[in-house]
Amino acid sequence: MDSPENDRLAFNPPASPIVEAVMQNARNQQYLGKRLDAAGTRADPDHLGDIVRHGPILEALRAKPMDRREIEARLEVSRATSHRLTKWLDEQGFVEKVESRFRLTGRGEAVTDEVLRFEANVSTVHRMGPLLDAICPHHAEFAIEPMIDSTVTVAEPTVPDRPAERFISLVGESETFRGFNTTHLAPLMIGEFYQRVFDATEAELIYTPHVAEKLRETYPTRVTEAIDRGQLTLRTRENLPYGLALFDERVGLGGYDDDTGLLQVFVDTDSPMAREWAERVYASIKADSTPLEERMEQ
Repeated sequence: MDSPENDRLAFNPPASPIVEAVMQNARNQQYLGKRLDAAGTRADPDHLGDIVRHGPILEALRAKPMDRREIEARLEVSRATSHRLTKWLDEQGFVEKVESRFRLTGRGEAVTDEVLRFEANVSTVHRMGPLLDAICPHHAEFAIEPMIDSTVTVAEPTVPDRPAERFISLVGESETFRGFNTTHLAPLMIGEFYQRVFDATEAELIYTPHVAEKLRETYPTRVTEAIDRGQLTLRTRENLPYGLALFDERVGLGGYDDDTGLLQVFVDTDSPMAREWAERVYASIKADSTPLEERMEQ
């Protein structure tokens, strides 16, 4: 796996405040514990567990205020259980009772949002586990939140080509394609992908110098003709992290096995936040790359 220094991004184009905050949060995750220690605000683990365990009733009340019978019906719990749940929430200052209905306080709404965010992120981490195991753990620009609603395709012993097939199917649906380190997503021998790139897709690819030269050797005439038509742009960078692909409607990430070089997992989404995140990362990698023609002239 490449070192953290090799994955450092050279250019950071401006992002929307939301995406910038998500990315900054991803960069600072490793320091959160130290910051909490310095501030003296570490939460009691048991209390955090209690908050998460009350997640279902918090979520229910986030939707609308409810009386006790509505809570019992919504959560399918007994009157005694609903009383215990609402009593705890009241003690924490998370709810207030107004005209026999329980409603969240401002504090309760905020903590509910954080519980749901935690659940969403943990669920995403679980689904994307194979990708997170495969990509460089030091790549500071990777963020979980934009990928919450992603489609995860994992290689299995009986169907090892599933991630590559998913990737190629998305290429087939797209009129434009940009990506880096995509030979792990579609190896050079997969002609279906390169036929699409050469003949039907406006494409920009960023490869390591060795892979770019190998592509030219494998498809010498097709590469030259596509470049001359302006349909294909090839750029090189000495080191690249995971594989990133930008289609017309979706963005995707691929994680591969370092030993075999085979694609192990492909994750894709049409989330606007993921699109902006991917555009930013791609622009940073591109800014630190060189057009193939310039490299050959050196």
